[in-house]
Amino acid sequence: MERRPLLFLACILAGFALLRVPLTGFFSPLSPLVVLIAVITILLFSVVLIVYGVLVLIGKK
Repeated sequence: MERRPLLFLACILAGFALLRVPLTGFFSPLSPLVVLIAVITILLFSVVLIVYGVLVLIGKK
């Protein structure tokens, strides 16, 4: 079994986990940056997973 799709799925889950991290104290000003990084991670790896799936269906991989 190919392990790359599982890695992409794990990255998407890590992005969702990063969205849920409460930043308090010293790291509180970094909250908008962390949310932006999490959203970009989720979107990027979702698109990569979709493209990879389409390539497998077409037979390119």
